[in-house]
Amino acid sequence: MREGKSVKFNIQQQQQSGHISQFKFAKLLDPEASWDKDQLGDVLHWIRQVVALVCGLLWGAVPFIGAIWIVVFLVLSSGIIYGYYSIILKIDEEDFGGHGALLQDGLFASLTLFLLVWILIYSLAHF
Repeated sequence: MREGKSVKFNIQQQQQSGHISQFKFAKLLDPEASWDKDQLGDVLHWIRQVVALVCGLLWGAVPFIGAIWIVVFLVLSSGIIYGYYSIILKIDEEDFGGHGALLQDGLFASLTLFLLVWILIYSLAHF
């Protein structure tokens, strides 16, 4: 019981000091919003996951086969991420570790999700 009160007190302290911020969806499209490295990394990660899910479903439903479609996914996913942070958010990539660090956020997890969904949907729909 005492532990629960201390956790609640710590959360209240963090909220008052500004460590836990309220995330608003309007911030996703606001080029004037301030981003820290963790927030931007999380957003880029989840955008990649959504792209991976959609592409995996599409590639599996339309019976695409071959390694070229993996390359198409990687180019499409990286292009969307690059366009998002450079055109929509207009951030200085050097503040976040450069293009390489931003383009790598969530890359391997999204590739895994993409392959899983693609193979699963393809196998279920066409066999």
